[in-house]
Amino acid sequence: MIDATEKKLTAIAARVRRAKRPLRGKDKIGLAVGAVINQYKMAKHFTVTITDDNVAFARNTAQIDAEAALDGVYVLRTSLKPATLDAAATVKAHKQLAHAERAFRSLRTVDIEVRPIHYRRADRVPAHVFLCMLAYDVEWHMRQALKPILFDDHDKAKRDTARTAMVAKAKRSTAALRKALTKRPDDGLPVHSFRSLLGDLATVTHNTMAIAHQPDTTFVIYPQFTPTQARAFELLNVNAKL
Repeated sequence: MIDATEKKLTAIAARVRRAKRPLRGKDKIGLAVGAVINQYKMAKHFTVTITDDNVAFARNTAQIDAEAALDGVYVLRTSLKPATLDAAATVKAHKQLAHAERAFRSLRTVDIEVRPIHYRRADRVPAHVFLCMLAYDVEWHMRQALKPILFDDHDKAKRDTARTAMVAKAKRSTAALRKALTKRPDDGLPVHSFRSLLGDLATVTHNTMAIAHQPDTTFVIYPQFTPTQARAFELLNVNAKL
C-alpha cells in the first residue's frame, strides 16, 4: 500500500510540474493528494508539503518502522496497573467481551426484548430498561447454575487447564465435548438449551384446589416433576413447592 500510494503521489507531482496545463492552487493540489493518501489510510506514513505551484513528499520512515515492528501483533493497552490487572488478566478480560456482546443481543432480541418501548413518560422508560437489566441479571445467574444440564461448558477448571496460554484458542473441556456429542450430561438426562429448558419448566403449574360445598377450604397441588425439572430446581436451589 505504501508503494502504491507513493506511485500515485509521484503522478500528482508530475501533474503539478508539467509545462502544459499544470495542476495549480494549493487547495486543488491538496484535494488530489488527500484522495490518494486517504485511499489506503497512508497519511501517517508520508510527510507532504504543498504550495500553490509545487508538492513535495517523503516517506515517514520512523512511523513506518514502528508499525512494521508490530506487524502480526495484536496490542492490548490498559490504564490499570499490573497489580490490578496483569497481562494475562488483560487478555482474559478482552476475550470476555463476547459475553458483553451476548448480553446486549439478549437484551435487544432473543430473550428480554427491551424494545419496542411503549411508554411515553420520562420516568417510566428508565424504569422499563432497569427491569430488563434486572431480568438479564437473573438470567445470567440461572445460566451459571444450570450449566451442567445445558450445552454450556460447565467444567471451567479443566477447560482453563487445557489452554496452553491465555492468547491461545480456547478449547472445550472433555465433559463439554462429551455432552455435545451424546446430547446428554453426565447424569444421563437430556441436555437443553436455556430456552428449551425454560419451556420445559413452564409446564410446572401451581394449582389451588377447592373442596365442593366448602369454598373456604383450599389446598395446593403440584404436578409430578420430571427428572429434568427436578434436576433444574436442584441446581437452582429452589423449592418449587413452597
